[in-house]
Amino acid sequence: MYKKFITLFIPIAIGTLLLTGAVQAQDTVRINFRQAVDLALASNVAYQIQANTMEVLKLQKQSALLSHLPNANINTSFSQQSGQQFQQIEGEIVVTNVTNEVVNAGLNMSMPIFNAGRRILDTQSSKLAYEAGGKGLDRAAQQVMFDVARRYLQVLLDQEIVRISKENLENQQELLRQIEGFLEAGLRTMSDKYNQQSEVARLESVLVDAELQYQNDIWDLSEYLQLEAGVVPVLEAVDPRSDESRFEGMSMPELYDIAQANRADGTQQQLLETSYKKDMQAIKAMYYPRIGAFYNYNTFFTSLDDRNLQDQLWKVYPQNTLGLSLAIPIFNNFQNRLDVSRSRVAYKNQILQKESVNRKIYQDVKLAYLNYMAAVKKEGNTGIQVMAAKEAQNAISERFRLGISNFVDLATSNQQLVSAQADQAQAIYTLFFQEVLMQHALGTLEVLE
Repeated sequence: MYKKFITLFIPIAIGTLLLTGAVQAQDTVRINFRQAVDLALASNVAYQIQANTMEVLKLQKQSALLSHLPNANINTSFSQQSGQQFQQIEGEIVVTNVTNEVVNAGLNMSMPIFNAGRRILDTQSSKLAYEAGGKGLDRAAQQVMFDVARRYLQVLLDQEIVRISKENLENQQELLRQIEGFLEAGLRTMSDKYNQQSEVARLESVLVDAELQYQNDIWDLSEYLQLEAGVVPVLEAVDPRSDESRFEGMSMPELYDIAQANRADGTQQQLLETSYKKDMQAIKAMYYPRIGAFYNYNTFFTSLDDRNLQDQLWKVYPQNTLGLSLAIPIFNNFQNRLDVSRSRVAYKNQILQKESVNRKIYQDVKLAYLNYMAAVKKEGNTGIQVMAAKEAQNAISERFRLGISNFVDLATSNQQLVSAQADQAQAIYTLFFQEVLMQHALGTLEVLE
C-alpha cells in the first residue's frame, strides 16, 4: 500500500493554491506521504517502545543459544594473615607468630549435561518470543501508517472542500454583480439583490467553517508527526481515484483467510502461545534430576614459602579437579510447583488473548468490507448526483437570466450542486481511505523501510 501512495503522488504543492493567507503566518514544511510516515515512525511512542523491546528479545535469544556452552570464570584474591600460623617443618607442625601474605587464583568451568531438555526448550522459547516481537513491530508500523493515512487524506479532503466552497462563493459573488447590473437596468427587483446578498453571506460562513476544519485537521496531523511548535505541513497531493475495485466480489471467507495469513498481530499471538507453552515445559523440567560436569583449576602463593611467585602458582600448588554433579530435587518449599503454576496461568492467558485477537481480526475484516462496499456504491451515486445537479443548475441559471425562473429556484439549484460536489469529494476520498482500511484489516498494508 505504501508503494501505491508513492506512485500516486503528484509533485505539486497544495498550500500555494488554498489558504495562502492562513499559512503565511506560520512556518511550513513540504512533505509527501512517505516522509510523513517516516516522521511518525521516528516519533510514535508505541512503535519506539516496541523497537526497544526488540533489543532485549534479541539479547535474550542470544543468551539462550550461548547457554549450550560451558560457563567459565576466573577468580583471584589477595589476603594478609597476621598472628599464629601453622607451618610444617621437618615433619612437625610448628606454630609461629608471623605475617602471611596469600594469593589465590583459579579457573572454574561448569556445563549441564542433562536437565530434562530445559536448555533446548529455553532456546526455542526465546526464538519464538523474538519472532513474535518482530511481528508486533510490523503491526505497530502498519498502525502508524494507517493513522498517518487517515489524517493525511482528511487534510486533502478538507482542502478540496475549501476549494469547492471558494469556487462557489466566487460564482455567487459574480452572480450578485450581475443581479446588481440587472437591477440598474430595471430587469430585477431589490428582493433578488437582497436574497443574493444573503446567499453570499451564507457561503462566506460556509467557507469559514471549511477553513476552520482544515486548520483543525492540519494541526492534528502536525501534532501526530511531532513537528516543531508552529510548523505546519504542506502536503503533496495524491490521486484518490481508482479505476478498479480490488475487493469487490470477494467473499468473506476468502478475505478472512487472507487476514489470517497476513495479519501480523494474529501471527504474533500464535508465536507467543507456543513460546509460553515451551516456557512451561522448561520449568517443569526442574522436577527431574540434573547432571552437570565441572572442572576447577586452583593454585595459590604464600609468603611463608621461600620459592618465588611463579613457581608456587604454576608448579608447586596447582590443583586440577574434574567431576560430575548430580542434583535430585526433593523439597524446596514448593518453589518449583509455584513456578510451574505461574507459567501455566501465563500460557492459558495467552490462549485467551489469541482467541480474542482472532475474533477482532474477523470483526475488523467484516466491518472494513461492509464500509468498503458502501463507499463503492456512494462513489458511483455521487457521480450521477453531480452530473444531474450540473444540468439542473445550468438550465435554471439560463431560465433565471431570461427572467422565467425566480431566485428561490436558482439558489436551490446552486445549493444542490455545491452539496453534490462536496458529497462526491467526500465519497472519492472515503473510498480511497476504505481501501487503505481494508488493507490494514487484512494485514497487507506495506510499510517500506
